Amino acid sequence: MAPSEEAIGISGSNSTAPAPARRPGGRSARVRERVLDAVRAQLVEHGYDELTVDAVAARAGVHRTTVYRRWRDVGGLLADVLDAAGDDGWRPRDTGDLAGDLAALNQEVYAALTERPSVTAALIAASFRSAEAADALRRFWDDRYARCEAVVQRAVRRGETPAGTDARALLVAATAPLYHELVLLRTPPDPRLPGRAARAAAG
Repeated sequence: MAPSEEAIGISGSNSTAPAPARRPGGRSARVRERVLDAVRAQLVEHGYDELTVDAVAARAGVHRTTVYRRWRDVGGLLADVLDAAGDDGWRPRDTGDLAGDLAALNQEVYAALTERPSVTAALIAASFRSAEAADALRRFWDDRYARCEAVVQRAVRRGETPAGTDARALLVAATAPLYHELVLLRTPPDPRLPGRAARAAAG
């Protein structure tokens, strides 16, 4: 969740996050898609230590010089996987109330973190080994949290939360328990967790 392309979890509140750069089309786009698919598959199947440019090139069926020329190294490959995950039109669902919106958001995070294998969890782990991946992951989360500010803005308009509420703080309060439980503590998945965390944050 790659980071899930439909979740905050691999889903920040920087509302001035830059728009994604235009990506090349045609053959270049097809090569990029094959290479990034290969990065994700290699990472979840074999881990960071076996994620090499040569392994990715072989898996994608492209020449290693193509990968070196465009991505340089593993950090560049991971960063592009994460940047690609943000190239979408995803927006948080409007369920009609704050707790429902946060629960819907958490359900997407939960799905991304509990799928097997979890690309999202693998990319989070890789970000601790690669500075480029860590920067790209931060950009992804900044973008997702910025999009999710709409959840808090709707709640303010409905009178569910006061004007001036810190949107990012509220969103982090809702989503953080999922990352803490499922990624850090590695507790068994509990389908009640997304709703419970959402209700606690919504107050």
